[in-house]
Order: sequence, then structure tokens, then C-alpha cells
Amino acid sequence: MIIFMFDSDILCVTNRRLCKENFLIRLERIAAAGIGGIILREKDLEEEEYRRLAEQVIPICQVHSVPLILHGKPQVAERLGVDALHLPLPILRTLSKEQRERFSILGASCHSVEEAREAEKLGCTYVIAGHIFATDCKKGLEPRGLSFLQAVCQSVDIPVWAIGGITPQNIKSVLNAGARGGCVMSGLMTCEDPQLFLSSVPSRPVLP
Repeated sequence: MIIFMFDSDILCVTNRRLCKENFLIRLERIAAAGIGGIILREKDLEEEEYRRLAEQVIPICQVHSVPLILHGKPQVAERLGVDALHLPLPILRTLSKEQRERFSILGASCHSVEEAREAEKLGCTYVIAGHIFATDCKKGLEPRGLSFLQAVCQSVDIPVWAIGGITPQNIKSVLNAGARGGCVMSGLMTCEDPQLFLSSVPSRPVLP
């Protein structure tokens, strides 16, 4: 089992369309700021476009020793030798056991306790549960809340990451619910200073 022992409780989920500066420059700044990991989630790109983008992001993450998780494109991940992959659950279900086992880090997006349990049975090393708080990305949809997050965390033996409206101000409540950390998209894509954004995240208490 892969346990995410990152220096930060925050993972970055990308959306280049939100960036106010060059996307690769923004990722460089986020990686340099000490992010826990980057999930390259550019759903609108065709496979070949996504591959070319991933090829540019890989060295940025390598320089800063930041884990890069490719999203939704298992063939691209295999082709580029990236062994960390995140998938929507419907896509995960289509992969064979052999395909799933090629990735040392494998995650899925889950929206119920049942989906989280299924993802774990399919070999996922972590899940992302959401959306937890109100967010512009899910306008008009009721957030599932911290009680949902806690239920998911208690239902599986793999790390759970929360997504949806995660901020430095509410990350503690996410951790208290049992999550390993939170995923941030718009906050990191649009903030003036990623270093300042991440430095405002409260430190996880050191266990004795």
C-alpha cells in the first residue's frame, strides 16, 4: 500500500484555463513552493495533446521532487513511464487487473462510501472524495460535507483526500474528519503567490 507521506497536506489539481499566467510557469511556482503532489487534470485535451503537455510537466516535477499524477489517460501514463495515475471510477472499472497493477500510485474519484470501497477493492492506493464544501466548480450542487468525508475515511484502509472548496482556512476540519489532506484547484491556479498560499496552510501536529 502506498501511504502519501508528503511534506504538504495539499495536492494541486490543475486547470490551465484558470491561470492568469503561463501554465508551465505557474506549475513551476507551485512545485517550488513545496506542494505535496500535482495531479495533471486537463480533461478537455485529446490524448496526444495531453501527452505533449505531460512531457513538459514531468521535468518540472522532477527538479522539485514533486510527485506527478497523470489524470484520466492510462495509455499516456504507460507511454511516458509515469507510474502514478488518477482515474474517474467508470474508467478505472474498464482496466484489467494487470493494467491496474502497473501503477504504484493509483487513485480514483469517489462520491459515496460504496464507490470508495469499490476503488479500494480495485487496487487503488488512495481515493479523492468530494465535493466537501461549496465551490464554483460545482455551482448549484449541494456539497456533501464533513460527515460524508468522515464516513468515507472510516470505510476504507487507504488514504482519503478531500476535494471541493478546500482552503487554508478549512483544511484543519478536513484533517480532523480523517482525511490525509485536501486537493486544491482554483486557489492554486489563481492566487497571486503559490508560496504564500501554501505557507498559510496550518502545520499538521507532530505526533509523539
